[in-house]
Amino acid sequence: MFSKMLIANRGEIAVRIIRACKEMGIATVAVFSAADRDALHVSLADESVCIGPARVQDSYLNMPAILSAAVTTGAQAIHPGYGLLSENAKFAQLCEECHITFIGPDSGLIAKLGDKDEAKRTMRAAGVPVVPGSGLIDSDATALAAAKEIGYPLLVKARAGGGGRGIRLVNSAEELLPALHASAKEAEIAFGDGACYLEKYLNPVKHIEMQILCDNYDNVLCLGERECSIQRKHQKLLEESPAVCVTSQLRHNMMEAASKAAKAVHYRSLGTIEFLVDSDLSFYFMEMNTRLQVEHPVTEMVTGMDLVKWQIRVASGIQLPFAQKDVRLRGHAIECRINAEDPENGFVPSCGKINLLHIPGGPWVRFDTALYQDYTVPPFYDSLLGKLIVYAQTREEAIRKMQAALAELVIEGVSNTAELQMDILSDPSFLDGSYHTDFMEKREKLC
Repeated sequence: MFSKMLIANRGEIAVRIIRACKEMGIATVAVFSAADRDALHVSLADESVCIGPARVQDSYLNMPAILSAAVTTGAQAIHPGYGLLSENAKFAQLCEECHITFIGPDSGLIAKLGDKDEAKRTMRAAGVPVVPGSGLIDSDATALAAAKEIGYPLLVKARAGGGGRGIRLVNSAEELLPALHASAKEAEIAFGDGACYLEKYLNPVKHIEMQILCDNYDNVLCLGERECSIQRKHQKLLEESPAVCVTSQLRHNMMEAASKAAKAVHYRSLGTIEFLVDSDLSFYFMEMNTRLQVEHPVTEMVTGMDLVKWQIRVASGIQLPFAQKDVRLRGHAIECRINAEDPENGFVPSCGKINLLHIPGGPWVRFDTALYQDYTVPPFYDSLLGKLIVYAQTREEAIRKMQAALAELVIEGVSNTAELQMDILSDPSFLDGSYHTDFMEKREKLC
């Protein structure tokens, strides 16, 4: 096991990883930008190193500075959290070259699965159902021909996209080329890769993902599904586990497909297989995320497993001491993302000083956050303030518990999405589980 680990991230996920390391007896090194000097993860870590100015490109994406901090402090491993460098194959390769363990799969796997076109071809060859679509688009003529074969509506998707970026919905041939060029430009700026492909747009559809955990000894565990269909512009807002629409037979089939997907690439570490499920309960592979997910706490609640600790253990070479038959899914968990955004004003980002903070409590209520009283939320980074998670024996009780927790949560000083989450929880289509990925789009049209 590692004796010291550097956390190459910030905010709530950096705090989450530092706490797991403390419980495992691992010393921690925080990295921070000049804007994050007073951030909670900096004070919680055993050591901290400033890696640059506020701009993310000069700090949290500054690979040489992060690696220098790891070498200087004697860190044996780097945990990237989610976002930022967590799925950056080049960074993982640099860690390997510096003989520092990257907490995640190796750089080759990250590159292979981060290329969504190659990932789909790999899954198709492994017998995993895949959403119909094209290969990479190399010209306008290729795009028009492929779109005609697929049929409208369709999605333009960036090969290296993530977090909802590089995706455009196209309803007609007239919309195709402008959408293709816009997605390519957006992806080039965000990921340094403007390659795009086309995919059939399935609607109505549910976004269901399967959590997997794999070790170095070809053991693959599937830890159940998460329902992630409450989204705005492809950004998840609320997640729950288990999914209402998933029957025991469908769960078995999806877990089998997720296991096939993992074994097809000899996967190691935590990972998430994302599927689309249509109204006939047919499911299709969409992509695979090679990192810890934002919504991992709902799986922790229903399995009783600390996913961060197991991710670290697997990275250190420990063999999983249990098998699939030992995994038990119990009760129901819901996570609401609380973002520093103003839903009443077009979701414009908010920043400023936290004048008053009250975090809800009680049995099976958890708030993963890096906020504290009088902390100033900077304007430079992701808008996530925290994740409110609850667990109960039934979905109905979990909804009531979340409503009570949201009513108790107080964050004054910045606009946030707590009230929006309360509205979502009381919506009839959420209550009966019939919602799909267009839930927020329909809601905003009504408003």
